[in-house]
Amino acid sequence: MDRHEFARAAGTSAGPDGAAHAAKTAIARRLRHIRHHHPEGPFTLARLAELAGVSKRTLAAAESADGTNLTVETLVKVAHSLGVSRVAYFLDEQVFDDVNSELELLRKMRTHRVESVALRQTGPAAPDSSLSELSHLITRLVSTAEAARATLEDLPGQGRNDRSPQ
Repeated sequence: MDRHEFARAAGTSAGPDGAAHAAKTAIARRLRHIRHHHPEGPFTLARLAELAGVSKRTLAAAESADGTNLTVETLVKVAHSLGVSRVAYFLDEQVFDDVNSELELLRKMRTHRVESVALRQTGPAAPDSSLSELSHLITRLVSTAEAARATLEDLPGQGRNDRSPQ
């Protein structure tokens, strides 16, 4: 949920209660998303609760349709147990999208057994937009490599579809 969504929810006749409900709903949706789509997951509620040091009941309530009032401490524990250093992941749409892009890139790199990536800075520090562009470029590069590999595997004598007589 971004600041505009909060503002709209707070501006409704429900006032702060509407904003609180919108925040709990956003947290519930994002918690379910990362639990199911994390590169090291999917995680069961029990496993995530164990990793985060919180109760399974707390996580189940947080993921429910109405959400629950989670403490900042609980959000920090859950985020950090999943390797997410930006707790705003649960509240800010832009952070949510950015982190999910990074996690997808990590998943693809692990799928292809990439062990390291070297980046070299040749000038002044790049602005955040450049880093985002780099992330998207690497994601497209990995996708293109996946497509090329699939094409090569389908060529006669090159992969899984090679059925030549012996």
